[in-house]
Amino acid sequence: MRTDTHTSYIEEDRSWQDTATRYALLPLRIFLGVTFIYAGFDKLTSSTFLHDSGSGSIGDLMRTVRGSSAIPALVDLALKNPSGFGYAMALGELAVGIGTLVGLLARLAALGGALISLSLWLTVSWASTPYYYGNDLAYLMAWLPLVLAGAPVLSLDAPLRSRRRQRRHMDAYR
Repeated sequence: MRTDTHTSYIEEDRSWQDTATRYALLPLRIFLGVTFIYAGFDKLTSSTFLHDSGSGSIGDLMRTVRGSSAIPALVDLALKNPSGFGYAMALGELAVGIGTLVGLLARLAALGGALISLSLWLTVSWASTPYYYGNDLAYLMAWLPLVLAGAPVLSLDAPLRSRRRQRRHMDAYR
């Protein structure tokens, strides 16, 4: 009785599982990267969002959520210069989205995304009842695997990491 056929199926299955595991975070990276790029561009191209006041402005949004925010002092800080805060949010979202999508400084980008999501959850989404209706908490949780794992495949970080390993290996033999 031949057992090598059975062994090859197990090896193929294990190989598929290893590949799936390696690429498991890629859909999350694509979703979060595209979403944050879109959110940043949406803010920058809005005719109303970046204004200090008026319907649809960041200023009015901050004034609206101030009373229900978990951290009103954070909202007060944004209200000192709503337009500047809006630009900072938009550019931060763009940087986080691009870094996440291309996998450049992916852990740092994910940490930035987590901090943006945390700040939005504690201010804008805090009053959502029940709590799981506020999408910023879900975004915060979605960023955490990328903070921990980074972007190990299909990323600009991967060749940089490989190059660092090669240098360390070469230095060990000198």
